[in-house]
Order: sequence, then C-alpha cells, then structure tokens
Amino acid sequence: MNQTEKSTIILGGGFTGLFTALHLSHKNYSQSITLIDRNDRFSFNPMMYEYLSGEMSDEQVYPRYLDLLEGSGVKFVQDTATSVDLPQKCLQLASGLNYTYDNLVLALGSVGSFFGIEGAKEHTFLFRTGKQATELSRHLRECLQKATQTKDKAQRLQLLTVAIVGAGASGVELAATLADLLPIWYQELGGNSEEIRVVLINRSHEILKGSGNSKDTKNTIHDTATKALKNRNIPVEFLLGASVTQVYSNKVEYQKDDLTQTIFAATTAWTAGVTVNPLIKNLAVAEEYQTKRGYLNILPTMQLPEYPEVFAGGDCALRTEEDLPQTAQVAYQEGKAIADNLLALAKGKELSEANVSLRGTLLKLGLGESVANLFDRYQIKGKPGHLIRESTYLTLLPTPIHNFKATTGWLIDEIFEQNSSVA
Repeated sequence: MNQTEKSTIILGGGFTGLFTALHLSHKNYSQSITLIDRNDRFSFNPMMYEYLSGEMSDEQVYPRYLDLLEGSGVKFVQDTATSVDLPQKCLQLASGLNYTYDNLVLALGSVGSFFGIEGAKEHTFLFRTGKQATELSRHLRECLQKATQTKDKAQRLQLLTVAIVGAGASGVELAATLADLLPIWYQELGGNSEEIRVVLINRSHEILKGSGNSKDTKNTIHDTATKALKNRNIPVEFLLGASVTQVYSNKVEYQKDDLTQTIFAATTAWTAGVTVNPLIKNLAVAEEYQTKRGYLNILPTMQLPEYPEVFAGGDCALRTEEDLPQTAQVAYQEGKAIADNLLALAKGKELSEANVSLRGTLLKLGLGESVANLFDRYQIKGKPGHLIRESTYLTLLPTPIHNFKATTGWLIDEIFEQNSSVA
C-alpha cells in the first residue's frame, strides 16, 4: 500500500463490512479500501439453511471474497486482527502485519457464547458460516450412514437424534430445516425416517421470545412457527423450560423442574446465544461508550463518539437512541449508511444519521415453507411466504442473479409498499 495515500480499513467481511466496501467501490471513493476477514469466503447467513439442504449453491451463498471483489479496487486480506490502537490509528494482524489507517470500519460481528457450560464449546456445532454448515452436513450424513449399519436400537436412535440448543430464530429455522431434510436423506439410504428425532431445547418456556409478536397479527409468529414445526416430515419435539448443564459427544444433560435429565444425541447444534467479538471488548473506549456486555455505543452517524474517524456497525455496535435487531437487513443498511458517511467525510460534507427501516421478520419453516411477518403486523405463510423471504434476501446477494431479481423484484416492492402505506 502507498503510505502517502489515504486509506480506509474495514475489519470484518460480514454484511456490514462487505457492503460498506462494495458501496464505496461503486461511488469512486478517493481512499484506498482494504477489507480484512479471517475467512476466505463470505457467508450469507440467512440462507445457510438453503446451503445445508442443497436448495442453493456455494457460489450463491458462500462465495469467495476474491471473486466478489474482483474489479472493485478493494484489496482483500485474509487475516485476523489481534489488536487495534485507536489513538495511534493502527492495527496488528495475527500474521505480524501492521496497518495504519485514516478511517476504520469495525464490522467484526459477534461470536458464539456458551455461557460457561461445560462441554458446549467442544461438543456442539455452530451454524453461522458456510464452513460450519458444511461441517454439520458432513457429520449428519456420517451419522445416518452409521445408523443404517447399527443393529443395536439404542445406539441407532442416538445416531438419529439431533438436539438443538436455543429456540430463537436460528434454532427454529435449523430445526424446521432438519426435520424436513433428514428423513429424505435417511430414506435415500434405506432407513426408517420415523426413527429420526429433532429436539429443540430452550431455557425459556416459549420459542421465539420477543420476535414479531405484535397484537395486531391474527396469529403471532410464535403460533405460526409452533404449528409449522409440528407439521414437518417428522414433528419437532419441544423441550422448553430446560437449562442445559453439560454437553458430551453423545448426550446433553439439562435441568427441568429441578431434576437433572439426559437426552442421548450424537449431534448437538448450538444456537443459544452470541457475544461481542473479544477484540471489540478490548478497545480503548471510555466506559460510557461501551455497554456492560461490550457492545460499542455509537452515534446516529455510525461513528465512535471519541474517534470520529472510526465507524462501527452490525453485531458489535448499538446506536444509543435505538436498539435494532442483529439481522441481515439491518447490517446491510448500516453498511450503506457507513459508506455514504465515509464519502461525505472525504468530500468535507455534512454527515447524515443512519436511517434503518425494518420490514419485519422473515423465517424459514421447512423446505419450501416460510413466514413473512411484514412490519410485524401482516403474515404471509407457506409457499407465498417462502417466495417473499427468498426474494427479499436474494436481492441482497452480492453476486448478481439477474433473472430472478427481474422477475421477483417488482413483487417484493409491491407487497412491502402496499403494507407500508397502512403500517
């Protein structure tokens, strides 16, 4: 990098970071742009379920950064930031490389949180990236193969049982997908699909707590999801009000009604929670500009109050005047807002407050079935809901799907605009 040239460094290649870079590159930004991420591929998280099931390809939802950024002028570095010196405007990477910057974008996202539960980190599968989806798929297929050759019924049922810890949106979507998908995979191997179990474990006594349960909807998204989970190829089992206490390679221990109980499962997926990236927690930021959990309190312009040359968004930051959900639609809009303000800053113009609009909740509830909870007031279910969910997300894909966008873009705009007028 030419050290005399002004530079913008973007840490994190998720929705916020990647789309900040892409928006800047499309607007002839005057500074050099470097995107740094520990992975070599972008994971389109909302559609990892389609990647797991084979409904979509890796080129669509798990593409390489080098392919995405080809011809953009954005430099990609696969590395991990180990420290950021905000006062000195420099950062250190795990490889030993050092970078100085004129502007910095912090978009590192969150990491899985295991709440100190013994064995959870070692014996569970996360489901946040394409790599993790691939690992889970490979493991599940191995379990199914072994089950076809296991005569002992107890051992076979253990191989055919999947425990999912956490019943937020990720847990519900994963449970619905697997409850449709695993019976198909097992039947193809000659197995009896009725032996498969998918068990959703949650500490709370309800699923999707706090998600889109407006009183204006005829049925809450909680009710819709509950019905859908019970009507998959195999019904999802609910284990609510259960606190996981320990995870082993072949079982999960939990407490329910003051009793310690066990579910034997060869596969345990963990969707129970996330925490802030440790690098963000260790930044030299005044206490009043960081929450107790380590999130950055940022200005409406997406800047750090003490360091106006630094912007932050996505899962590592909270705007002080509102609490937005950690979703793709929010992160995408924040990336665009950061890019717009970086452009304004470079031209000496006034910065604008980020304006993020929430279209509602989009939830995958099985193969070919979803619910679109528009503005958390109007529900469209089943296959129509699935079309809306996929269409909405596909319009955000960094790789062009021109034919699909051309035929469905009008539908999405029409639906959202009509409902927005009465929301």
